[in-house]
Amino acid sequence: MMSVIEFFRNLPEKQCSKCGDVIQEKADCYGNVCDECDHPAH
Repeated sequence: MMSVIEFFRNLPEKQCSKCGDVIQEKADCYGNVCDECDHPAH
């Protein structure tokens, strides 16, 4: 049986739904777009 830590460690990197770049995970990262695509100036 896989441990919980091992399960989360093996998850694929989160990718932006707009541009496909890898999203740098943060403690409160619930979105599916990167900071660049989510910037208000775009």
